[in-house]
Amino acid sequence: MVTALRPHPQPDEVTRATSTAAELLEVLWGRASTAPASASQLRVLFILEHHDGINLRTLADSLASTPPSTSRLCDRLQAAGFLERVVGPDDRREIRLHLSSRGRSFLDDLRCRRERELQAVLALMPAAKRAALQEGLASFCRAAAAQIHGDVEVVGEQTA
Repeated sequence: MVTALRPHPQPDEVTRATSTAAELLEVLWGRASTAPASASQLRVLFILEHHDGINLRTLADSLASTPPSTSRLCDRLQAAGFLERVVGPDDRREIRLHLSSRGRSFLDDLRCRRERELQAVLALMPAAKRAALQEGLASFCRAAAAQIHGDVEVVGEQTA
């Protein structure tokens, strides 16, 4: 469970609280039902949304999976109408993956349902705590993006 908040919590305390929050988000978002897509399929859709035209091998690397497994995952998404495969313009052996309009609509709808679940929880919090959460999450997102992109010096905030 989330520990009592201290002015300068240790990283391990924040790690536990963040993990708990992520797990609770999963439960809340489960209420928003991701059907007809599995968690693995959702990851693919989110990756395609941000990397339109990615090839199968790069997608497999992003998923830490094998190309055959990733191809089967894409087969199911294509059958559901969520992605399109297009032959590469320079190499016909290369297949480019694109999120279809149905896939985009699905993600938009999913986000709306997830946001409704989250708004119901946030409405229970005092306004000052919501503001602190927003500030903390913005800082977290900057730090995570910097780490993901290998540019840890860009975080732009002093470490407390």
